[in-house]
Amino acid sequence: MPAAALKPKPLPTQSTAKQPVLLDLPYAPVEKRPLPPGRPREWYITHNRRLKAMRLAIALLDSGVYVPNQARNETIRSTAQVIGVHPPSDTTCHMVRALIRYSR
Repeated sequence: MPAAALKPKPLPTQSTAKQPVLLDLPYAPVEKRPLPPGRPREWYITHNRRLKAMRLAIALLDSGVYVPNQARNETIRSTAQVIGVHPPSDTTCHMVRALIRYSR
């Protein structure tokens, strides 16, 4: 018997499940800390964009989106709505896909 036949069948993911897989939302929000003063405005914009992209990438991975091809802009924006984040820009969506790509 081939070795592949002995492997147990994996649990369904968001892309293969018959019904949507619910997100496991965090139980308590992360405590916010003030950002360091004296940096250029672009630093704060980039920092907040990275944080948002990281939150979205984690939520997508939790929901079963493991491949950047599955994370289209519509999927990322609907996930942002579910977790209570403002809809991301195209640049942030691109960062989310990059994070999913390099998390392997």
